[in-house]
Amino acid sequence: MNLMYSIIAVLGTLVVAFIVSLLLPGIERKFIHARIQQRVGPPITSPGVMAPIKFFFKQTIIPNSPMPRLYNTLPLISLMIVLAILLFLIPQMYFLGGLTSVIALVGLLKVEEVMYMFMGSLSKSVLSVRMPFPDIIKGAKHPETTRTFLEELSTLRAFRLIAFGSFPVYIALFVAVAMTGSIYLGDIVAYQQANGPILFTVAGALGAVVFFIGYMILLNEYPFAILKTKADVIEGPYLEYAAKYRAYVYLTRGFLMFVLASLFATLFLGIAPNILNPNFIITLVVAFIFPILMAVMSAFSPVFTYKQFYPTVAGVSILGVLAIVAAFLSV
Repeated sequence: MNLMYSIIAVLGTLVVAFIVSLLLPGIERKFIHARIQQRVGPPITSPGVMAPIKFFFKQTIIPNSPMPRLYNTLPLISLMIVLAILLFLIPQMYFLGGLTSVIALVGLLKVEEVMYMFMGSLSKSVLSVRMPFPDIIKGAKHPETTRTFLEELSTLRAFRLIAFGSFPVYIALFVAVAMTGSIYLGDIVAYQQANGPILFTVAGALGAVVFFIGYMILLNEYPFAILKTKADVIEGPYLEYAAKYRAYVYLTRGFLMFVLASLFATLFLGIAPNILNPNFIITLVVAFIFPILMAVMSAFSPVFTYKQFYPTVAGVSILGVLAIVAAFLSV
């Protein structure tokens, strides 16, 4: 009976999470961005449902890459990593021990970020077509000059994001660790069930703000969209993906939106994702609120250059450190 309950809980949670994640991009674009910009906007199912279906029926194009199969597989690997994060958040999986700890989640999120660097470094073409002449992106051509590809610029952006930009979300994760004195999700959830949500403490409130900023950075949303800036007509590491591989990109972003919201509910509200738990409705509410808040903030924000990006991230990171200090003082 317990085994059947666990199977239903895990599979049911994954199915519901996947269905909801298909709607989140549409809610972000249709109900918020479109309303703020006073336009009709796409149907709610367009970004998360219809776009992936459309791309699955497109012709597969193999870009010019030293490892084309690996390059095309990277979006699917990213999707599997995000799926693993959600899987380890489900209470029925807490028997896995170290894999259901904050340390493991940080590692998985870092691997998901590294995928951007691999995407950018493995593509050697422009819009899936090899250039017919030895073009140079910037500067005069000299004998010692090597070819610079568009995606290599995205790789440099991804490195900056990994090395510095993702600090806020990781610092925010350790607010719950400092408050509960444990890195394990089961202990963090149990602590909040006994003492109330961490969110309603000073440290938790500060950590929630820091987590939300990190949420936007990990999703590469404006004003923190340094991987896909339109300023130089570069869409980032996703530029070369087409057909079903681009569909995986769309699915991964929507799924990551839900998973990060579930991570917040687990660490700051003590509500782990479980379809058989009535409190799962709160996780769904958080999953819908986060994209709405993100869309409002991005709609009224300028596009950050590095001059604005670095100080903002540094300031938010300091706020996260203060939240951890406040958590230790409150214990």
